[in-house]
Amino acid sequence: MTAHQVVVHRDGDVLAAAAAARLITAIVDAQATRGTASVVLTGGRTGVGVLDQVRRSPARDAVDWANVDFFWGDERFLPAGDPERNETQAREALLDHVGVDPARVHAMAPSDGRLGDDADAAAAHYAELLATMSGPTAEFPVPCFDVLLLGVGEEGHTASLFPDTPGVRETRRPVVGVHDCPKPPPTRISLTLPAIRSAAEVWLMTTGSAKAGPVAAALGGSAPTDIPAAGAVGLERTLWLLDPSAAADLPRG
Repeated sequence: MTAHQVVVHRDGDVLAAAAAARLITAIVDAQATRGTASVVLTGGRTGVGVLDQVRRSPARDAVDWANVDFFWGDERFLPAGDPERNETQAREALLDHVGVDPARVHAMAPSDGRLGDDADAAAAHYAELLATMSGPTAEFPVPCFDVLLLGVGEEGHTASLFPDTPGVRETRRPVVGVHDCPKPPPTRISLTLPAIRSAAEVWLMTTGSAKAGPVAAALGGSAPTDIPAAGAVGLERTLWLLDPSAAADLPRG
């Protein structure tokens, strides 16, 4: 695991544009090395804003979009096409506008899919998918994602892992169904912290003064059970992308 790197941008718009440029570069570099790349997407205003900025960037054409695998760190367990689903928002912001291979877009199951309205079954199915794509030397049954994008909530949650809940304590399963979430909708699917830690790079992106406390706590060494974002660490790099308000409680420098 690596030390945390913090970059503070002027505002949320600049953050999204800068993260988009970083993401394009990371994908191009991975493809130059192996021919393919894998990215875990996140929802929320900042996460979707980054994808929108990728779509608008002239540099997007440097990416071979047909050779990118897309996954999600979490999903709202809602019917297919629901506007609140992270998948729906990602498709509208980017995926429907570039030449992705539909077989390489690995969405989490919707609540009206063939698995039925059972978030635990949907989580187990996603875990099986990830296991089939993990490498022979993987320590945990998931792919080694190149970049895993995350947001941070006002109580320190990341993906759909909330403080002091079963999901944030999970150590064996890579994906869990999450029930009775404190934020709507109450039922979700989420990667667990061990799955997140299998990524080469983890980028945590957040803005606003309401996030200053949990950001400082996460970077200050809080336990992941108290501040789940504290447990989101990449194998090679952990990057925090913040605006000044979210960084307000951090030590100077």
